[in-house]
Amino acid sequence: MSELLSPFSFVLGVPLLGGAVLALFGHRDRAMELNVAFSAGTFLAACVLTAQVIEHGPQFAWDEEFYIDALNVFLVALTAFVGLTTSMFSRPYMRIERDHGKMTPPRLRLYHSMYQLFNFTMLLALMTNNLGILWVAMEAATLTTVLLVSVYRTAASLEAAWKYFILCGVGIAQALFGTVLLYMAAEKVIGSSGGALLWTHLDAVKTQLDPNIITLAFAFLFIGYGTKVGLVPVHNWLPDAHAEGPTPVSAVLSGLLLNVALYAILRCKVLTDGALDSPLAGRMMIGFGLLSVVAAAFLLTRQKDVKRMFAYSSIEHMGLMTFAFGLGGPVANFAGLLHMTVHSLIKSAIFFTVGHATQKAGTQLMDEIRGLIKVNPPVAWGLMLGALAILGMPPFGVFASEFLILTTAMRQQPWATPFLLLALGVAFASVFARVQPMVFGETTLKPLAHPPALIPVFVHLALGLMLGLYIPPYLDAWYREAARMIGG
Repeated sequence: MSELLSPFSFVLGVPLLGGAVLALFGHRDRAMELNVAFSAGTFLAACVLTAQVIEHGPQFAWDEEFYIDALNVFLVALTAFVGLTTSMFSRPYMRIERDHGKMTPPRLRLYHSMYQLFNFTMLLALMTNNLGILWVAMEAATLTTVLLVSVYRTAASLEAAWKYFILCGVGIAQALFGTVLLYMAAEKVIGSSGGALLWTHLDAVKTQLDPNIITLAFAFLFIGYGTKVGLVPVHNWLPDAHAEGPTPVSAVLSGLLLNVALYAILRCKVLTDGALDSPLAGRMMIGFGLLSVVAAAFLLTRQKDVKRMFAYSSIEHMGLMTFAFGLGGPVANFAGLLHMTVHSLIKSAIFFTVGHATQKAGTQLMDEIRGLIKVNPPVAWGLMLGALAILGMPPFGVFASEFLILTTAMRQQPWATPFLLLALGVAFASVFARVQPMVFGETTLKPLAHPPALIPVFVHLALGLMLGLYIPPYLDAWYREAARMIGG
């Protein structure tokens, strides 16, 4: 009975209940407030769970099937927080979409129910101790986001959803094969009845696992979950999914789902590093991370759709995080975790402002979005500050994390530093040259019928700024402990 009333149960139970309730009532006028209420309940439960972990250390639940430690607790809190702020942004955004005829009652019901189930699948993936359940949760997250991306039912959105389903379906199948290989290696050591897929059990015996099987398993797991991260060359689904789905979906895709997939890779990397004498996992992450940063930066220069441009920016930043975790060590891992946090906050804030800007202009083409400063100064300043923050301008947190990653690369992998600097410079020039006329150009746009939800934008930007200037002691302790666990 105590486990039924534990924070674990509420963190997972509230969004699951929300999905069921909104599947019935998601088309009604109050559904948008219900969506916020369920998201707020999830965040409150995540805060209680986080406080317990800070006070008592790592915790198990449900016969060790669920596990919370320093590596995933801050991601649970971050996921619940961004899920809440995105639901707040979604209220006026979806009202305008409904007024424009793009969201019918059945589509609203589908959107609200799948939004809650999407949050549930991400939290399930983060909190489970079982690598088999982790795979199931990632597959469920794929299915819910396919429905969210295709909610407009246009030819372009259906094509984007289909591409997303096929590419991520192939990727997740690779991850399943990698999970099977991992079980095969673990069963020889732990036995068939000893929880051979529980991560904590695997971590305890990782030095005894067959290195040949683990090498093959990590290759499949990295390719599989790397598809969900959006690493080049398995990234093609991501720009289409961002461009064609509702903007709140773009915010949670960039801000949350990519983090969860990278978290899955990190859990597998810890086991691989323990089983092998060679730094194979780290070298793979360095190579694919660097390739993603450079390729995405140059692809940014060709974009005309604002949501596609920021989708490629997400690929660039996920590549940078993957590169940092590939470097390993306390500083690079700390920088990767900090970058993961600030990217989630800043990129979701950018998509909030982009959503309002595209609704005002009636288009996502950047050449046709002009003069936001005259139509709605807060949206304009949110977009400009968000763009500067994500491009690494000091004193925002992205600057601090990128500085740490670059200085570590200079020391450990000096050959990679020029590529990183070139990519970051190209990305800065590309994005800033597009955003500046969107904000300050001439316009004939008129204000929207419903006032936009701008509190989430500036809360996210303020947190991103704070993390560049000051990291609270408890957050610093999380990062340091998680960085130690990742190792490398």
